Amino acid sequence: MVMGLLDSVLGQVLGGAAQQQQPQGGGLGGLGDLGSLAGALGGLLANNGGQGGLGGMVSKFEQAGMGDVIGSWIGNGENKPVSGDQLQNALGGDTIAAIASKLGINAQMLLPMLATMLPALINQLTPQGKVPEQGLGNQDDLLGSLSGLLQGNKPT
Repeated sequence: MVMGLLDSVLGQVLGGAAQQQQPQGGGLGGLGDLGSLAGALGGLLANNGGQGGLGGMVSKFEQAGMGDVIGSWIGNGENKPVSGDQLQNALGGDTIAAIASKLGINAQMLLPMLATMLPALINQLTPQGKVPEQGLGNQDDLLGSLSGLLQGNKPT
C-alpha cells in the first residue's frame, strides 16, 4: 500500500520533473533511493533522531495547535490531512530544509510529499492506535521498518 502511495506521490509532486532531471542515486527523479527517503523519515521519527522521536513530533504538533491532526494519524480512525505549510510550521523550517538537502531536493518539492506520506507512515507504524511507550525505536531499528513499509511490507 505504501509503495503505491510513494509512487503516486512522486508522480503527482514531481510530475514531468522526474523525466527532465538526470537520475541521482536510485533514480527517483533526483531523490536518490528508498533508503535515502527512509533514512530522512527515520531522522524525524526515531527515538535518537533530531525531533525526539514520535513523542517529540507529537509535542511539536500540539505546540502548533495541530495535536488533533497527528493524533488522527496515530489513532485507528481516518487520517486528517495536513498541508505542507502546516508541516513546516510544526516541524520548523530548519528541519524541513535539512531533510530536503539530504534528499537533494528543495523544500517546495519535499513538503507535499511529506504531507501525503507522513500520515500514512505514522499510521502504519502505530497499529495499536497509540504512541508506543518505548517510542518507535532508534534510527537503525526504524530504518528497517521504514524501508519495509516503503517497499510495501507490513511492520512486524
